[in-house]
Amino acid sequence: MRVGSGIGWQSRLPAETRFRFGDSDAYWEMGKGLAQGQGLHYGKARIFRTPGYPLLLAGLFKICGDGRDAAHEPPVLCGRMLSAVLGTIAVGGVGMLGYQLFGVRTAIVAGMFVALYPEAIALSTFVLSEAPFCPLMMLHLLAWTLAWQAKDVKQQISWSLAGGVAAGLATLMRPSWLLFLPFAVAIGLVFYRERPKQLAIAAVMLGGLCATMLPWWIRNFQIAGRFVPTTLQVGASLYDGISPQATGVSEMSFVRRFTQEQKAADDAAAKSGEPLVGIFEDRLDQRLQHAAKDWARQNPGEVLRLAGVKFLRMWNPLPNAAEFQSTAIRLSLAITYTPVILLALCGLWKFAPRGWPYLLCFLPAVYFTCLHCVFVSSLRYRQPAMLVLIVLAAAVITSIVPGLQVKERVAPSA
Repeated sequence: MRVGSGIGWQSRLPAETRFRFGDSDAYWEMGKGLAQGQGLHYGKARIFRTPGYPLLLAGLFKICGDGRDAAHEPPVLCGRMLSAVLGTIAVGGVGMLGYQLFGVRTAIVAGMFVALYPEAIALSTFVLSEAPFCPLMMLHLLAWTLAWQAKDVKQQISWSLAGGVAAGLATLMRPSWLLFLPFAVAIGLVFYRERPKQLAIAAVMLGGLCATMLPWWIRNFQIAGRFVPTTLQVGASLYDGISPQATGVSEMSFVRRFTQEQKAADDAAAKSGEPLVGIFEDRLDQRLQHAAKDWARQNPGEVLRLAGVKFLRMWNPLPNAAEFQSTAIRLSLAITYTPVILLALCGLWKFAPRGWPYLLCFLPAVYFTCLHCVFVSSLRYRQPAMLVLIVLAAAVITSIVPGLQVKERVAPSA
């Protein structure tokens, strides 16, 4: 399904167009540069993207051609096939989590549904970092569940450490995942007992995450002269979501204007003998962040209105983008997405009292919603959360459909 989707999507693009999304081109060029030994950069920016997906693409370039000339340029379809493989691994992760929480029948139903779910197939079609992020996210949640269900301290520490490493690798693919661990732990401490256990697992997991991220942090410190946890694109992303021109849709034309303003400010500082602090891309990032925050303080009502717009864009049952407005696409999304959401909400109500790992299935949806009510929003950003919601939806199905009921696996009570 995923290979066919990748081939079909590529055939629909104009001959002179490689990608539909600008992010894809950035990742592709960064991967090519790494394969050619140029280091991790995009233009002059050296902390533009986290290194996970470019490194994967660099491996692809090493196998299919390093792109030094047209004869050695690998076809974009190779990138789509990589996404298909990664998307298929994510299907396995959904099945494994379903089995661990609810048993074999739920695992089969969840796995079959996500294998055929149109939005999950789309996520495995594009050359975007969601493709490698999703299996790592599923591994993080699965390891957290196994740590919670562990029968002894050794198992708990082992699975907690594995979860932390998976969280770090997922963050190196999609930096937005960095704060999920403290976000989820805070909710767990509020709504469930066994708080010492929760904190013990979180502490080991945080250690694994930090150890995984440490090489990236050291590299960023050497370049920027300060701690940069993910990238120096936070300011641009924040201004894209909160600014006078923000609509909830990504539109980054303002970056050119801010770049010119920062260059002018640097020139003025140089003429006056004032020392410049840090590197240019860091100063530009700070300028964009300050502009977004200043506008937000002056326009709190507009920020709230934009948050509502972004929420609706993210959880719209119908696609927002103009190129996805065909009747077939709209119908396929509506008739698959709506039942999943309704069943997942039923699953939250039915299974969350069983313990922490069951609520954990719902938290990625809450986390990404909070995040993208601040930054820009689209259906794309809900897709990783939908994978986990399908586990809850499948559990409801197996609990009510005759012939599918089984004795469910139950984690230690909260």
